[in-house]
Amino acid sequence: MNAVGSADELVRFRMPTSPWVTVGQVGAALAASMGIGRFVYTPVLPLMEAHAGLTPSAGAALATANYLGYLIGALAGIVLPALVRSAAVMRLSLLVLTATLALMPVTSNETVWGVLRCVAGISSAMVFVIAVSAMHAHLSRHAAQLSGWAFGGIGAGIALSGLVVLVLRSMSTWGSVWWAAAVLTLICTLAAWTLTPEHTPTTPVRGRRKSDKQGNRRFSAIFVSYSLEGVGYIIAGTFLVAAITQTAGSIAGSSAWVLVGLAALPSGPLWALLSRRWSRPTLLVIALIVQAAGIALPAMAGGIGPALISAFLFGGTFLGISQMSLTIGAHLQFPRAVAILTTGYSLGQIAGPLIVTPLLSDGYHLALLVASGIVLAAALAAAAPNVRSRRRVTVD
Repeated sequence: MNAVGSADELVRFRMPTSPWVTVGQVGAALAASMGIGRFVYTPVLPLMEAHAGLTPSAGAALATANYLGYLIGALAGIVLPALVRSAAVMRLSLLVLTATLALMPVTSNETVWGVLRCVAGISSAMVFVIAVSAMHAHLSRHAAQLSGWAFGGIGAGIALSGLVVLVLRSMSTWGSVWWAAAVLTLICTLAAWTLTPEHTPTTPVRGRRKSDKQGNRRFSAIFVSYSLEGVGYIIAGTFLVAAITQTAGSIAGSSAWVLVGLAALPSGPLWALLSRRWSRPTLLVIALIVQAAGIALPAMAGGIGPALISAFLFGGTFLGISQMSLTIGAHLQFPRAVAILTTGYSLGQIAGPLIVTPLLSDGYHLALLVASGIVLAAALAAAAPNVRSRRRVTVD
């Protein structure tokens, strides 16, 4: 047995005694990998444009490099499933991610920045896949709200990254923000260090063959919807702060990003509670429509009020949309549903900045309107199976 395997086997005997310990560990891992390691770039972008000479098109290219890395990491988890069960890989990925953040201010070369953001994306994806796998293994028998709170770690990380920019923007350079983000990521890494990934085999569901055609149609609709959401959400996730900064000032932009994180933190448990009363497909459509409205708002109305409302609506929906889409796909019992949906989502995130790059010469508002329209298209795709089902019932 190799050293990595031995380490993984040993940590499996130290399972947390309380599910809330797992919630905290998974939340810390997701805060590091996604909330800080990945999304700190959003509030830092205006500072780099103002003080590091970064152009909007170059900013979009760096975002694309990060999302490309995320896709590579996600595909690695599919092709090499043993990685998803390795605590050592998760720890190494967290340390590499921390290093990429700390190295950003060391150079002003955009090519090096792109490489660092690509490596950060690979590391983020590996940590995300492993942490979510551990979450499903340890929390599957507990209330759905626990998983929602674990996902809320992403929101906590986003809020922390926004607070860092808000505090440091007037007293230090943009490089200090990256270093502070690296310190926060390292703290989260230590908190998640003893998280134990575990593989839980999927139990086949009887009767799947009878509904293959209908299930395939529903899965195709969710795949299209989730891929489009990847395009629209990442445009807003990348440029929302910059767009708000242009019209309402830098303080409003940084404050809005903090609000995105604070709204995202409890959104997972909230959508889980709502799913007890209403169906997930219906809630998914509602969440997509609300998100589309939130993304469009700063492009249609200036001032801090619309900016904060936009941040609240965006933060309160994007995690819920991911959770509901992945849950619906898994319940349809489509082979490798979560992996396929994540791949479509990742491809959408790569496409998003590239689609709107030609529109950035006059600012970010047109890009936000395009993103809003794409999210509305995602809502229509998600609603299509429900419409077909109602028509079928009416005809019958």
